[in-house]
Amino acid sequence: MIATLGALGTGFALVYWLKGRGAEGEKGLPLVVAKTASTACLALAGLLAGINPFLTAGLAFGALGDFALTQRGQRAFLAGLVAFAIGHLLYIPGFLSTFGPPVAPPLWAVALLPLFLSTFYWLLPHAGALRLPVMGYAAIICLMTLAALCAPAEGPRGLLWPGVLLFVASDVILALRLFRLKAPRARQIASLALWPLYFAGQGLILLAGLNA
Repeated sequence: MIATLGALGTGFALVYWLKGRGAEGEKGLPLVVAKTASTACLALAGLLAGINPFLTAGLAFGALGDFALTQRGQRAFLAGLVAFAIGHLLYIPGFLSTFGPPVAPPLWAVALLPLFLSTFYWLLPHAGALRLPVMGYAAIICLMTLAALCAPAEGPRGLLWPGVLLFVASDVILALRLFRLKAPRARQIASLALWPLYFAGQGLILLAGLNA
């Protein structure tokens, strides 16, 4: 059943990616269902497999965020932002409690600080009225990434680290598409790139939980 749900979620993700073609905003019911169901299947797989409930809940809030971002308007975007932020916050205790006693992160984790501070230059000045929510979200992403980097070297870290980094990469591309890119073609390319990165990231986080 777990493998079936994973395959079903991947199928929904492919349908959304191939049929959506990077379109923005409302996408019609079939694509809304495909996008939401893709990560919902991952969350259900985690629930049935009995992985850490924080990880399952994080996946579930990801599905809620996916649904919200299929809709147009600032309220829908804020709803999606809140859902993903909650998901990231849930991942933090999930990462710290699933993969063994936390260890000191690698030295290169200090790069998270300049990464966060860089958003004050390239992102926040362009976020307008959404500046504070976006800043809070960026801080939460960095904390989640730091928690993942505290996973011990043994075990499924080889799945967790790439999963989280792919997730972060998709968020960076989404921020560029929403607040910096103006040309329609550039925005479409960004949309096409971010979805596989995001879904692969969520899938690897699930696999890490399954192998813990």
